[in-house]
Amino acid sequence: MKRALVVALSALLLAACGGGGDSGGTEPAAAGVTVDTRFGPVTIDKPPTRVVALGWSDAETALALGVRPVGASDWLAFGGKGVGPWAEGLYQEAPKLLGTTEIDYEAVAALQPDLILNTRSDNDQKKHETLSRIAPTIAAPKDVIPYGTTWRQQVESVAKALGKVAEGEKIIADLDAKFAANKKFDGKTTVVGAYFDGKFGAYVSGDARTDFMKAIGFTPRKDVEDLASGTFYVDISAERLDLLDADLTVLFPIGGDASALKANPLVNEKALILEDKSLVNAFSSGSSLGMAYALDHAVPLFTTALG
Repeated sequence: MKRALVVALSALLLAACGGGGDSGGTEPAAAGVTVDTRFGPVTIDKPPTRVVALGWSDAETALALGVRPVGASDWLAFGGKGVGPWAEGLYQEAPKLLGTTEIDYEAVAALQPDLILNTRSDNDQKKHETLSRIAPTIAAPKDVIPYGTTWRQQVESVAKALGKVAEGEKIIADLDAKFAANKKFDGKTTVVGAYFDGKFGAYVSGDARTDFMKAIGFTPRKDVEDLASGTFYVDISAERLDLLDADLTVLFPIGGDASALKANPLVNEKALILEDKSLVNAFSSGSSLGMAYALDHAVPLFTTALG
C-alpha cells in the first residue's frame, strides 16, 4: 500500500469522527447496530455522522432515508451532486464525487467517514478489507452476484446501518404498493437489452432492469436467462439478435444517443427504444427513488408499445 495511504489512514484513526457531518437534519443512528454482509457481520459502534456512499445507488438510498453522504460515487455520470432528477433537492450541498470501479482510498480516507456504504459493487474482498480499515463498511448481502443487490436488500442494509429501520420499511412498503398497482403485464415475455460500442447485450434476472420488468408481470425469455453464469448481463452476437425478440423488447444505448440503434436494420422494428436519458438512468439506477420514477414514466410507454 502506498505510503500516502498509510499516512491518511493513520491520521483518520487519530481524528475525531463526528463534527462537520451532514446527517440531513435527522437524529443519528443508534449505537451498536450490526449488519450482516457477504464478508461477515459489521458492527457500527457509534452513530454515523459522516457517510461515504460508494456502491451503485447507495447515495440515493441514503438520501431517501434522510441522510446526506459527504462523499459518493457517481456511477451514472450525472455530475453536479451525482444523483438523478428523482433525487432533486435532497442534498443541501454537493458531496465529494469519488471514483466507481477504481476506488481512490486516499480520497475516501480524507473525508474522515465513520460509515462506508458499498452494498452494490463488484464484491471484491480486497477492496472491502481496505475500506474497512478506514471505517465500518457495509458490503452486499450474502449470496449476491456482483452488482446484484436488489433495491429491497439495499434499502434494508442501509436503513439498518443508519438506524432508520422504520423509515426503510416504509420505503419498501410504498414501492411494493406502487409495483403492485402497475402489475398489468402478466403472460407477456420481455427482453431488456443495451447497445454499446456497436455491440448488443441483454440483462438477466438479478439485474435491476429485468427484475423491474418481472415485478410488473413480464416473464424474461428463458433462453436468454440460460446464457447467464453468475452475471447480470450477457453478450448477444449480431448473428443471434433473434434472442432479443419478445412480446416487449426494451432497448437503449449506453454512452451515446439512440440514432445508431434506431438505424440498425437488424433491430426488430417493434422494439421499444428508450431515448430519454433520465428515464434510461432511472430504469438503470436500481434505487428505490429511481424505480418509482421509472414506474411513472416507463409503464405508459410499455402499455403503448404493446398496443
